[in-house]
Amino acid sequence: MRLHDTQPRPGAVKRKKRIGCGESSGHGKTSCKGHKGQMARAGRGIRPGFEGGQMPLFRRLPKKGFSNARFRDVYETVNVGDLEAFEDGAVINEASLREKGLVNRGCDAIKILGTGELSRKLTVEIKSLSASAREKIEKAGGSIAA
Repeated sequence: MRLHDTQPRPGAVKRKKRIGCGESSGHGKTSCKGHKGQMARAGRGIRPGFEGGQMPLFRRLPKKGFSNARFRDVYETVNVGDLEAFEDGAVINEASLREKGLVNRGCDAIKILGTGELSRKLTVEIKSLSASAREKIEKAGGSIAA
């Protein structure tokens, strides 16, 4: 068998339904839309959640709670173990983390978490650190300048 001998399994490929191509095609006249009604009109279809005029579920359910999604701060997290990618004595700030690819998406703030081990002396210039991250950085001989 060669690559040019391959073909799809029988019945896997169907011809496109060509609507509006004359009555003898079987898909002419009303173009498979039936007679009148909502689905026969131009721009047919109904929006998601529409229940035929009945009060939609999302309007029937009580609204409760508060969402601060528009104004919340988006934090990007970096683990202490990821800081091993830097050489000894390096200064860790937002620019250096982006350069190494540890922080890549648009975020409002960066937080360093304490997962992993650190064996290098680093100067960290990030405002948000967890207590365990602060402890591991200082234990390795590094400093926090925030």
